[in-house]
Amino acid sequence: MTRSLFILIISLSSLFSSKPFQADIIDDLSSYFKSSNAKEIARNFASTIELIIVDEEDVYSKAQGEQILKDFFIKHPPVKTSIFHKINTNPNYRFGVILLSTSKETFRVSVTMKKFNSNYLITELRIEPAKD
Repeated sequence: MTRSLFILIISLSSLFSSKPFQADIIDDLSSYFKSSNAKEIARNFASTIELIIVDEEDVYSKAQGEQILKDFFIKHPPVKTSIFHKINTNPNYRFGVILLSTSKETFRVSVTMKKFNSNYLITELRIEPAKD
């Protein structure tokens, strides 16, 4: 009885801990890509972002990057996404590769994030055709 009560108290205390549970940012980005949500993806951009989309590469502001991503989604509406690879063990760096399937082709989306204050922000976003 005492052991059961102890387990219940420990379980409940984890629900009310002061540090909220944070989902993995790469998982969130994968769902944003699947739903063509350029606005949510851009919320995670650093103030400037290096965008490499197919054969075009440049450094853009957050707003410019969002518009370019919207244009990409208009041309390539997503059908599904899957996480191919992610690195989330470094406290100051995140990296992920998302496979983005459209009706016509599959793209490899590489996301590089760095920690600024307490948030991970995308510093480089690379979208290129997936190699078979």
